[in-house]
Amino acid sequence: MLRLLPWLYPGLRVKRWLFLFVVSLALLGLGVSFSLSPGTVPALGVVLARMLRAPDGTTVPRGPEAVAFLLAGGALAVLSLRSALRSVIAVVAPEASDTLGEVLYWHHHRGRGRGIAAIGGGTGLPVLLRGLKAYNVQTTALVTVGDDGGSSGRLRGELGILPPGDVRNCLLALADAEPLMSEVFQHRFAKGGLAGHTVGNLLIGGLSEVTGDFVQAIEAASRVLAVRGRVLPSTVADVALLAEFEDGRTVRGETAIVAAGGRIRRLSLDPPAAALPQSVAALDAADVVVLGPGSLFTSVLPNLLLPEMREALRRCRALRVFVVNVMTQPGETDGFTAADHLAALQQYTGTPGVDVVLVNSRRIEQERLTAYRQQGAAPVVVDMERLAGMGVHVLARDVVTREGLIRHDPDRLAAAILEEALLRLGRHGARHLLDHYLLQERLRRRTREEAG
Repeated sequence: MLRLLPWLYPGLRVKRWLFLFVVSLALLGLGVSFSLSPGTVPALGVVLARMLRAPDGTTVPRGPEAVAFLLAGGALAVLSLRSALRSVIAVVAPEASDTLGEVLYWHHHRGRGRGIAAIGGGTGLPVLLRGLKAYNVQTTALVTVGDDGGSSGRLRGELGILPPGDVRNCLLALADAEPLMSEVFQHRFAKGGLAGHTVGNLLIGGLSEVTGDFVQAIEAASRVLAVRGRVLPSTVADVALLAEFEDGRTVRGETAIVAAGGRIRRLSLDPPAAALPQSVAALDAADVVVLGPGSLFTSVLPNLLLPEMREALRRCRALRVFVVNVMTQPGETDGFTAADHLAALQQYTGTPGVDVVLVNSRRIEQERLTAYRQQGAAPVVVDMERLAGMGVHVLARDVVTREGLIRHDPDRLAAAILEEALLRLGRHGARHLLDHYLLQERLRRRTREEAG
């Protein structure tokens, strides 16, 4: 009884709707009673009959009055339940803009690890995650832990923890937290001994020391940010990326590899490591696996250097999609075509390695390319004939942003992947992504909004 007492506290905006629901049940009961009793009705019905000025005090017609009570009771029941749920959801998910059914569906199914497994890191993977979040698809982000630069590199050396930067960005991409909380999480100190560190990196580092486990620290941060999905490191081993270039040089560390420039012949982890079992399980359970977008050699491929991850990708029955970057990356993929990106991926996954290669079909305006040319970057050339001969389906879609930085547009990218998934997997294969009808409706809604 005491557990029910808090529901009676003032200001909850729930009691009025619960009272209205009780009234609706009474009206429904009367409607049913009037319908089933052609003659005499219960005592309450007699009183009501007199109030309605029936011909006599005991006999009530079973027609219009019964229908009126049933309609009124049903309408009040729907109104009261909907309003009560809105009051609860306003607290549970204050940022939710979905319909009530979709919000409840998400909270009922969250954390099951079904749906899409996205592999990558850096700034590319969060772009995809932001797009998927808008569709309420069950998403698991599998993140590389090879970062050794900036705040992540410093914390890695000083605290002996895994680099939190890429994980932080993925958490924020899937977060439903208040805007201020997200802004604080990304805040970078400019002065003193903390200069260069972000609040989010420090929080994840602190949680790692308190819990003694990096994965638990991520889960705790996920609760703070109300993350829609799950973020996992591909491994919890302290590893460094090792690159062997075509000119014979061997360079250790992600930052040094990018700075060195040149064609990379082979990648490896130093020391060799095992994948996190939860990450492997996420691949096994996924309906769709997406690799990229992001830095090919320092964000995407490092995850596949783990034998368990590589084998899981090969054996999984999921639709495997490789998202080719829109622009080449100076010092890493200079001069790479779309087929060159795929060939580098197939070096570690085998042939074909993936089922679908998603490339950008939109021509980028010349004025937006000026700054990129000065840095040595250029649009990735889509060599369709060569791609077609590599055993994959090529999906060319307009997935680039319209202004600002030239990168994938989150919504367009997510929509292209989900539309292809529904087309290829069908109604039954897509059941774990989200209810087929709900997802189709979201995609149709997006198409209507873009057309309008």
